[in-house]
Amino acid sequence: MNELMREKVEIALNSMRPFLQADGGDVELVDITDDMEVQLRLTGNCSSCNISHITMKAGIENGIKNAIPEITRVIAVS
Repeated sequence: MNELMREKVEIALNSMRPFLQADGGDVELVDITDDMEVQLRLTGNCSSCNISHITMKAGIENGIKNAIPEITRVIAVS
């Protein structure tokens, strides 16, 4: 994983973390693939929340793609 891209994604995630942590959750960067797909793991309350897919798409993915247009997709992994 490219370290510069990892840093950019972590900066974007850090801007969203307070909202996740307020609900007892968090997000962990797992990998960035060669085709610029970001793989994340939702943790804490976010891992079992029934609307986590909305948080992932509407919140996290949009935030990352707005900050880093090169990212093609953001997915949750277990």
